[in-house]
Amino acid sequence: MTGREICEALHSGHEIFGTLLIANSPFWPTVVKGMGLDFVFIDTEHIALNRSDLSWMCRTYSAMNLSPLVRIPSPDPNQATMALDGGAVGVIAPYVETVEQVKALVGAIKYRPLKGQVLQAVLAGQSPEGIEPTLDYAQKRCEDNVAIVNIESMPAMRYLDEILKVKGLDAVLIGPHDLSCSMGLSEQYDHPTFVAAVDEIIDKARAAGVGVGIHIMDMEAESYWIKRGLNLVIHGGDGMIFRKYMQQEIAQLRKVAGRQVQSSSTAVVV
Repeated sequence: MTGREICEALHSGHEIFGTLLIANSPFWPTVVKGMGLDFVFIDTEHIALNRSDLSWMCRTYSAMNLSPLVRIPSPDPNQATMALDGGAVGVIAPYVETVEQVKALVGAIKYRPLKGQVLQAVLAGQSPEGIEPTLDYAQKRCEDNVAIVNIESMPAMRYLDEILKVKGLDAVLIGPHDLSCSMGLSEQYDHPTFVAAVDEIIDKARAAGVGVGIHIMDMEAESYWIKRGLNLVIHGGDGMIFRKYMQQEIAQLRKVAGRQVQSSSTAVVV
């Protein structure tokens, strides 16, 4: 999907599907191809990826029609423009808590190359003299850019209604770990209070015509929230799925090996 198609799907409530990728091997795109994904989620907040590797990954997946959505290390508009310069189609900004942060990020993602006082005036709803041609140029230039912010704290939830009103915001992504910690319910993802909070974010986002997602390794929870209106679906990740199935299969192989050792020992004794 193109960035424009992703934006349209997010605002209309249609589901789009992707996964977290941390592997930067040149072989990996051939593995990902044909999985039925609409986008890839590349995380530079928690994963050590340099700008060169990130740009290579973004441009490769874009060429495969898998829009790269890049989570930047912090909610910094400059980091957002750096990710876009490297080939990102969308930017996910972590731990956003204020309307001002969201407006600044949307300005960097949706109104490039406007900067400084001119950009601040545009974001404030003003129209500086003579800006119309440049504003039209900027909006057309950025029409494929996707703006997403993480909602992952109680302060963010308190300001959620106002955050969702920011023009140009395409989706909110719930950060379950940080949100649960902020609520004093660390990793208690099935706790009724946490589930109610996620439901509230989904309801408010969909009512505002903004996309909403969550990244959590739980098929049952994902299925429940998709039915509730979640439409930015980030399922698992290459490292997570590798670890999950490797642990299961190594445990099974150890059982087989344990039975074999016992059988061999018994034979020797006899």
